[in-house]
Amino acid sequence: MALILVTGASSGLGRGTANALADDGHEVVVHVRNPARLADAGGTTRWKGVVTGDLADTDEITGVARQAGTYGRFDAVVHNAGVMNQPQQATVNVVAPYLLTGLMDKPGRLIYLSSSMHRTGSTDLRRLAIGDASYDDTKLWVTALALALAFRWRGTSSQAVDPGWVPTRMGGPGAPDDLAAGWRTQTWLATAPEVTPATGGYWYHRQTQSSAPAAQDQDFQACLISALEARTGTRLD
Repeated sequence: MALILVTGASSGLGRGTANALADDGHEVVVHVRNPARLADAGGTTRWKGVVTGDLADTDEITGVARQAGTYGRFDAVVHNAGVMNQPQQATVNVVAPYLLTGLMDKPGRLIYLSSSMHRTGSTDLRRLAIGDASYDDTKLWVTALALALAFRWRGTSSQAVDPGWVPTRMGGPGAPDDLAAGWRTQTWLATAPEVTPATGGYWYHRQTQSSAPAAQDQDFQACLISALEARTGTRLD
């Protein structure tokens, strides 16, 4: 049995991930912005716990980290939360997973939600500072973050997941990919006894793919982490 945090778990991929993990007997702590969304979906009794906060607000991100810390060290953290609207997307999609990673005890496994759209993202990190990032930019940056962390801490693996274009509120009802296949990769990476590669993979439907060259570029990764440190005032160990 593993202790796992899933962010953005009120619906869609996050809810599917949390449900599957709970069904498999794991202790799941879910993050939601609005706890009423959980009540609408059948209550909170199946969860180990619920943490709340708006990941578009830096102070509330810190609060989410503080709440999560009361459960101890997680075996896995699935950074699933994401948005596709300006000007929140840089904060929710990149700053929040970075800040939660920096403020929480290091888990056994880190899983960050990416997208195939990261391949057309920009490496211009001035967009992070001025809040002018596109969705594609944010997914390139969070993918680079995941790969940068892959070998940073002993005992912690880091993976990036492309769930596909799936029919969620963000993806829309006409999205062609399989929603269940989207969340199954996250649950598998969070709990499988062995995964190859054990860290630093970019995954789509439980198969590795090559990420954009920029995401793998160590110089860009270092610049990104420096920019996030400057943006948040939080340094990674």
